Amino acid sequence: MKLRRDDGGQGPIVTGFQGRGFRVRDDVFPDGLLLSPVRALAWTNAPAVDALTLESLGDLFAIDPRPEFLLLGTGGGLRQPPRAFVRAVEALGMGVEAMDSRAAARAWGVLRAEERQIVAALLPL
Repeated sequence: MKLRRDDGGQGPIVTGFQGRGFRVRDDVFPDGLLLSPVRALAWTNAPAVDALTLESLGDLFAIDPRPEFLLLGTGGGLRQPPRAFVRAVEALGMGVEAMDSRAAARAWGVLRAEERQIVAALLPL
């Protein structure tokens, strides 16, 4: 599936899907994907939703200013992340918005076009 790209937003934008992965401009991320306003990183060895921890996100939150919230793509379908994970993110002063990864990729583009300060973690489709 291809998405239309609008270059009005800032930073990396998911432009399509390939297999279980994601396309960001000319790069393909066959597994999970971590997004910040300034970079897109392969999320190799992404855990199952039930096993998410702050540590599994690496330095995703290490940006200034602090992100408003984490956009969490839970794979091919919506799954709720562990309550302990949500509480840990909230303790850092951010919210968590969970949805399936395709919806999260589309929401990322809309929110970045609005220049919202967010980060995303997208599990494979």
